[in-house]
Amino acid sequence: MEASRVQNGIQLLLPTEQEAQQIVNTARNTKMARLKRAKEKTEKEVALRFQVEADFERKVAGVYEFKFSISGDYGANVKWLEHETEEKSHYLKTQAA
Repeated sequence: MEASRVQNGIQLLLPTEQEAQQIVNTARNTKMARLKRAKEKTEKEVALRFQVEADFERKVAGVYEFKFSISGDYGANVKWLEHETEEKSHYLKTQAA
């Protein structure tokens, strides 16, 4: 009789154990899906941040390049060009003579 009660108790526990296993599996799958979505979102945000930073760096480089070409060094650039022109002109006259 004792064995019969133990067997009945086990039979009652089996469906409950299977239900618990399904709950655990569902929770695990939900967690994995949530982690996957979070990873994808983070990867997109990182890619966007790199793109924004690269665009910013390009713009900053362009602004600095533009400022240097028209800045107060303009007079120095003109003097340098005049000097170079004079030297080349002198060299060509010397060669022609």
